[in-house]
Amino acid sequence: MRMKKNLILIFLLLAGVMFGSLLAAATRGVSWLGWLSYGQTVGIAVDNPMILDLAVIQVAFGFELGVNIAQIICVLIAILAYKGVASRL
Repeated sequence: MRMKKNLILIFLLLAGVMFGSLLAAATRGVSWLGWLSYGQTVGIAVDNPMILDLAVIQVAFGFELGVNIAQIICVLIAILAYKGVASRL
């Protein structure tokens, strides 16, 4: 039962992030909803990664995390939906 709840939580969180990204992309051009697409990116830039050169092998490290307002709202809705669903299981 616990595994089922964890899978539901992961699914709802991923769905919230994906729907938030779609919502931000869709409202980017709308003047009164443009604030939903405001966001920040944090991390080591993927286009300019940190490179470790060991003469035999080169390893490149890059990671970016982009978060916007629509994603935050959708993840909060997903958490509230999980609380409602988890109480019934």
